[in-house]
Amino acid sequence: MSNSELDNWHDYRVVSRREILALLRQIGEKNQLVRMLINGEADVCVTSILDLDPDSDTLVLDRSIDRDQHRRVLAAPRLSCETSLDKIRILFKAENPREIDYEGSVAVAADIPESLVRLQRREFYRMQMPVSNPVKLVLPLPDELGGGSATVPLADISCGGIAFMDNKLALGELAIGSTFEGCRLDLPDVGPVVTGLEIRNAQDVTLLNNKTARRFGCMFTGISRGNLANVQKYITKLERERNARLAGLG
Repeated sequence: MSNSELDNWHDYRVVSRREILALLRQIGEKNQLVRMLINGEADVCVTSILDLDPDSDTLVLDRSIDRDQHRRVLAAPRLSCETSLDKIRILFKAENPREIDYEGSVAVAADIPESLVRLQRREFYRMQMPVSNPVKLVLPLPDELGGGSATVPLADISCGGIAFMDNKLALGELAIGSTFEGCRLDLPDVGPVVTGLEIRNAQDVTLLNNKTARRFGCMFTGISRGNLANVQKYITKLERERNARLAGLG
Protein backbone atom coordinates (compact mmCIF):
# COMPACT_ATOMS: atom_id res chain seq x y z
CA MET A 1 0.00 0.00 0.00
CA SER A 2 1.73 3.15 -1.18
CA ASN A 3 1.40 6.55 0.47
CA SER A 4 -0.59 7.86 -2.50
CA GLU A 5 -3.28 5.21 -2.08
CA LEU A 6 -4.33 6.64 1.26
CA ASP A 7 -5.25 9.91 -0.43
CA ASN A 8 -7.75 8.14 -2.70
CA TRP A 9 -9.94 6.97 0.21
CA HIS A 10 -11.14 10.37 1.42
CA ASP A 11 -14.69 9.09 2.01
CA TYR A 12 -13.46 6.49 4.54
CA ARG A 13 -10.99 8.64 6.45
CA VAL A 14 -11.09 8.80 10.26
CA VAL A 15 -9.86 12.13 11.65
CA SER A 16 -11.14 11.97 15.24
CA ARG A 17 -8.08 11.61 17.47
CA ARG A 18 -10.08 9.75 20.09
CA GLU A 19 -11.24 7.22 17.49
CA ILE A 20 -7.76 6.89 15.99
CA LEU A 21 -6.26 6.14 19.42
CA ALA A 22 -9.00 3.61 20.18
CA LEU A 23 -8.46 1.77 16.88
CA LEU A 24 -4.67 1.68 17.27
CA ARG A 25 -4.99 0.42 20.84
CA GLN A 26 -7.31 -2.38 19.75
CA ILE A 27 -4.92 -3.38 16.97
CA GLY A 28 -2.10 -3.57 19.51
CA GLU A 29 -4.12 -5.39 22.17
CA LYS A 30 -5.26 -8.03 19.66
CA ASN A 31 -1.68 -8.50 18.42
CA GLN A 32 -2.73 -7.83 14.82
CA LEU A 33 0.13 -8.02 12.34
CA VAL A 34 0.92 -4.78 10.51
CA ARG A 35 2.40 -4.71 6.98
CA MET A 36 4.81 -1.80 6.89
CA LEU A 37 5.90 -0.68 3.42
CA ILE A 38 9.30 0.95 3.38
CA ASN A 39 9.95 1.33 -0.34
CA GLY A 40 6.74 0.03 -1.88
CA GLU A 41 5.73 -3.61 -2.21
CA ALA A 42 9.35 -4.62 -2.85
CA ASP A 43 10.39 -3.78 0.73
CA VAL A 44 7.86 -4.88 3.35
CA CYS A 45 8.34 -5.41 7.08
CA VAL A 46 5.76 -7.32 9.11
CA THR A 47 5.51 -5.69 12.51
CA SER A 48 3.04 -5.03 15.33
CA ILE A 49 1.98 -2.17 17.59
CA LEU A 50 3.75 -2.43 20.94
CA ASP A 51 2.53 0.71 22.65
CA LEU A 52 0.80 4.05 22.26
CA ASP A 53 1.62 7.22 24.20
CA PRO A 54 -0.76 10.09 23.34
CA ASP A 55 1.07 12.50 25.69
CA SER A 56 4.27 12.31 23.65
CA ASP A 57 2.39 11.65 20.37
CA THR A 58 4.28 8.37 19.98
CA LEU A 59 3.33 5.11 18.31
CA VAL A 60 5.72 2.25 19.14
CA LEU A 61 6.23 -0.51 16.56
CA ASP A 62 8.26 -3.70 16.75
CA ARG A 63 11.54 -3.52 14.85
CA SER A 64 12.56 -5.64 11.86
CA ILE A 65 14.77 -8.59 12.71
CA ASP A 66 16.76 -7.77 9.56
CA ARG A 67 19.36 -5.15 10.49
CA ASP A 68 19.63 -3.70 6.98
CA GLN A 69 15.85 -3.40 6.73
CA HIS A 70 15.72 -1.78 10.17
CA ARG A 71 18.17 0.86 8.91
CA ARG A 72 15.98 1.46 5.85
CA VAL A 73 12.96 1.90 8.14
CA LEU A 74 14.79 4.58 10.12
CA ALA A 75 15.96 6.32 6.94
CA ALA A 76 12.45 6.60 5.49
CA PRO A 77 10.56 9.89 6.07
CA ARG A 78 7.30 7.99 6.39
CA LEU A 79 6.01 4.42 6.26
CA SER A 80 2.76 3.09 4.84
CA CYS A 81 1.05 0.65 7.20
CA GLU A 82 -1.76 -1.77 6.56
CA THR A 83 -3.54 -4.07 9.00
CA SER A 84 -7.03 -5.31 9.83
CA LEU A 85 -9.34 -5.21 12.81
CA ASP A 86 -12.47 -7.36 13.01
CA LYS A 87 -12.30 -7.96 9.24
CA ILE A 88 -12.00 -4.23 8.56
CA ARG A 89 -8.95 -3.05 6.64
CA ILE A 90 -7.00 -0.23 8.35
CA LEU A 91 -4.49 1.97 6.51
CA PHE A 92 -2.31 4.66 8.05
CA LYS A 93 1.01 6.49 7.68
CA ALA A 94 3.78 6.28 10.27
CA GLU A 95 5.67 9.57 10.02
CA ASN A 96 9.13 10.42 11.35
CA PRO A 97 10.34 6.90 12.29
CA ARG A 98 13.14 6.78 14.85
CA GLU A 99 14.83 4.18 17.03
CA ILE A 100 14.00 3.99 20.73
CA ASP A 101 14.62 1.69 23.66
CA TYR A 102 11.40 -0.05 24.67
CA GLU A 103 11.40 -2.32 27.71
CA GLY A 104 15.07 -3.12 27.23
CA SER A 105 14.86 -3.82 23.50
CA VAL A 106 15.20 -1.77 20.34
CA ALA A 107 11.92 -0.63 18.79
CA VAL A 108 10.69 1.91 16.25
CA ALA A 109 8.76 5.00 17.29
CA ALA A 110 6.68 7.13 14.94
CA ASP A 111 4.23 10.00 15.25
CA ILE A 112 0.64 8.99 15.94
CA PRO A 113 -1.15 9.44 12.59
CA GLU A 114 -3.43 12.46 12.24
CA SER A 115 -5.84 10.34 10.20
CA LEU A 116 -6.33 6.77 9.08
CA VAL A 117 -8.52 4.96 6.59
CA ARG A 118 -11.01 2.30 7.62
CA LEU A 119 -12.39 0.14 4.82
CA GLN A 120 -15.20 -2.35 5.09
CA ARG A 121 -14.75 -5.48 2.96
CA ARG A 122 -17.23 -4.13 0.41
CA GLU A 123 -15.06 -1.14 -0.42
CA PHE A 124 -12.11 -3.17 -1.68
CA TYR A 125 -13.78 -6.38 -2.84
CA ARG A 126 -12.86 -7.11 -6.46
CA MET A 127 -15.62 -7.98 -8.90
CA GLN A 128 -14.78 -10.16 -11.91
CA MET A 129 -15.71 -8.74 -15.28
CA PRO A 130 -18.68 -10.34 -17.10
CA VAL A 131 -17.53 -12.29 -20.15
CA SER A 132 -20.70 -11.40 -22.06
CA ASN A 133 -20.18 -7.64 -21.75
CA PRO A 134 -16.43 -6.93 -21.44
CA VAL A 135 -15.18 -3.53 -20.32
CA LYS A 136 -12.32 -1.91 -22.20
CA LEU A 137 -9.53 0.21 -20.77
CA VAL A 138 -7.86 2.83 -22.98
CA LEU A 139 -4.31 3.21 -21.71
CA PRO A 140 -2.25 6.18 -23.03
CA LEU A 141 1.27 4.96 -23.79
CA PRO A 142 4.50 6.88 -23.17
CA ASP A 143 6.94 7.52 -26.01
CA GLU A 144 9.20 4.66 -24.92
CA LEU A 145 6.31 2.27 -25.62
CA GLY A 146 5.60 3.79 -29.00
CA GLY A 147 3.16 6.51 -27.95
CA GLY A 148 -0.51 6.46 -28.87
CA SER A 149 -2.75 4.27 -26.76
CA ALA A 150 -3.59 0.63 -26.15
CA THR A 151 -7.09 -0.78 -25.64
CA VAL A 152 -7.17 -3.79 -23.32
CA PRO A 153 -9.93 -5.74 -21.53
CA LEU A 154 -10.52 -5.47 -17.79
CA ALA A 155 -10.19 -8.60 -15.65
CA ASP A 156 -11.66 -7.21 -12.42
CA ILE A 157 -12.52 -3.96 -10.67
CA SER A 158 -12.75 -2.58 -7.13
CA CYS A 159 -12.95 0.85 -5.54
CA GLY A 160 -9.18 0.72 -5.12
CA GLY A 161 -8.14 -0.29 -8.62
CA ILE A 162 -8.45 -2.69 -11.53
CA ALA A 163 -6.69 -5.55 -13.25
CA PHE A 164 -6.41 -5.75 -17.02
CA MET A 165 -5.24 -8.37 -19.49
CA ASP A 166 -2.54 -7.87 -22.11
CA ASN A 167 -3.62 -10.82 -24.23
CA LYS A 168 -1.19 -10.04 -27.07
CA LEU A 169 1.81 -9.22 -24.84
CA ALA A 170 1.95 -5.89 -26.64
CA LEU A 171 2.92 -3.85 -23.57
CA GLY A 172 6.04 -5.76 -22.67
CA GLU A 173 7.08 -5.95 -19.03
CA LEU A 174 5.77 -2.72 -17.54
CA ALA A 175 7.77 -1.72 -14.49
CA ILE A 176 6.07 -2.12 -11.14
CA GLY A 177 5.35 1.40 -9.93
CA SER A 178 4.91 2.86 -13.42
CA THR A 179 2.06 5.38 -13.55
CA PHE A 180 -0.20 6.14 -16.51
CA GLU A 181 -2.26 9.32 -16.50
CA GLY A 182 -5.57 9.93 -18.26
CA CYS A 183 -6.65 6.29 -18.48
CA ARG A 184 -10.27 5.81 -19.53
CA LEU A 185 -12.78 3.12 -18.55
CA ASP A 186 -16.13 2.99 -20.31
CA LEU A 187 -18.46 1.35 -17.79
CA PRO A 188 -21.71 0.04 -19.34
CA ASP A 189 -24.87 1.84 -18.12
CA VAL A 190 -22.72 4.08 -15.89
CA GLY A 191 -20.44 6.12 -18.12
CA PRO A 192 -16.76 6.90 -18.53
CA VAL A 193 -14.23 6.98 -15.70
CA VAL A 194 -10.94 8.82 -16.20
CA THR A 195 -8.15 8.17 -13.71
CA GLY A 196 -4.45 7.60 -13.26
CA LEU A 197 -3.26 4.02 -12.81
CA GLU A 198 -0.17 2.75 -11.03
CA ILE A 199 1.07 -0.74 -11.94
CA ARG A 200 1.27 -2.75 -8.69
CA ASN A 201 1.88 -6.29 -9.91
CA ALA A 202 2.14 -8.40 -13.06
CA GLN A 203 1.61 -12.09 -13.67
CA ASP A 204 1.84 -14.30 -16.75
CA VAL A 205 -1.22 -16.52 -17.18
CA THR A 206 -2.12 -19.33 -19.58
CA LEU A 207 -5.39 -18.87 -21.45
CA LEU A 208 -7.84 -21.61 -22.41
CA ASN A 209 -6.28 -21.74 -25.89
CA ASN A 210 -2.89 -22.44 -24.23
CA LYS A 211 -1.55 -19.02 -25.24
CA THR A 212 0.24 -16.86 -22.70
CA ALA A 213 -1.11 -13.47 -21.61
CA ARG A 214 -0.04 -11.02 -18.92
CA ARG A 215 -2.30 -9.78 -16.16
CA PHE A 216 -1.50 -6.37 -14.66
CA GLY A 217 -2.89 -5.29 -11.29
CA CYS A 218 -3.30 -1.51 -10.94
CA MET A 219 -4.18 1.01 -8.26
CA PHE A 220 -6.21 4.15 -8.96
CA THR A 221 -4.18 7.34 -8.49
CA GLY A 222 -5.66 10.82 -8.27
CA ILE A 223 -9.17 9.57 -8.92
CA SER A 224 -11.90 12.17 -8.31
CA ARG A 225 -14.88 11.62 -6.03
CA GLY A 226 -17.21 11.63 -9.02
CA ASN A 227 -15.21 9.00 -10.87
CA LEU A 228 -14.90 6.89 -7.72
CA ALA A 229 -18.69 7.15 -7.25
CA ASN A 230 -19.15 5.83 -10.81
CA VAL A 231 -16.86 2.90 -10.05
CA GLN A 232 -18.92 2.08 -6.94
CA LYS A 233 -22.13 2.42 -8.96
CA TYR A 234 -20.82 -0.04 -11.54
CA ILE A 235 -19.71 -2.53 -8.84
CA THR A 236 -23.20 -2.33 -7.29
CA LYS A 237 -24.69 -2.99 -10.75
CA LEU A 238 -22.48 -6.09 -11.19
CA GLU A 239 -23.49 -7.33 -7.73
CA ARG A 240 -27.18 -6.96 -8.55
CA GLU A 241 -26.76 -8.85 -11.83
CA ARG A 242 -24.80 -11.61 -10.13
CA ASN A 243 -27.40 -11.95 -7.36
CA ALA A 244 -30.18 -12.10 -9.95
CA ARG A 245 -28.37 -14.91 -11.80
CA LEU A 246 -27.89 -16.83 -8.55
CA ALA A 247 -31.57 -16.38 -7.65
CA GLY A 248 -32.54 -17.66 -11.08
CA LEU A 249 -30.34 -20.71 -10.67
CA GLY A 250 -31.89 -21.36 -7.28
